[in-house]
Amino acid sequence: MALMTKTWTLAEYHRLVDEGILDDQPVELLKGEIVVMAPEGEPHASMSSYAGEYLVGLLWERAHVRQAKPITLPETSSEPEPDLAIVKRSPQQYRDHHPFPEEVLWLIEYANTSLPKDIDEKKRLYAEAGIAEYWVANLRDMTVLVFRDPEAATFRTEHVLASGAIRPLAFPDIAVSVSRLL
Repeated sequence: MALMTKTWTLAEYHRLVDEGILDDQPVELLKGEIVVMAPEGEPHASMSSYAGEYLVGLLWERAHVRQAKPITLPETSSEPEPDLAIVKRSPQQYRDHHPFPEEVLWLIEYANTSLPKDIDEKKRLYAEAGIAEYWVANLRDMTVLVFRDPEAATFRTEHVLASGAIRPLAFPDIAVSVSRLL
């Protein structure tokens, strides 16, 4: 017996959300598939929350820091929920839609058990969408992986940092402390 699956469009997924069918379900849409998100352990929840507050302080009035909220990637029928999405500051605009790739400045995922998915599937997804910069806080070895310069399904530049600072491409005048992210 063959196993059949259904690929969901963004419109169908939004209908499921609007009708409350996915209420209280930790899911995201990745390439048309509704995927269950891994539960957050204490380090993940704590670190991503504090990092979000830290970034809000650094970027106040310059960008909006969305914590665990969807972004929409129409080209790939995806609506992932990164731990932190730093997006263009436009509060009125996001009442009608989640940020699109051209509104995303950079994304940050915190990863422990989800590390393989975040550095493989999600990295590829974000590169395909043209997201300029993607950081993964690797909670297994306490490093930050910085991916930049998307091309096709990959990023041309990759750095691993355990200390120091990162200057985001969108704000090269700001130094983001690696230790404050971890």
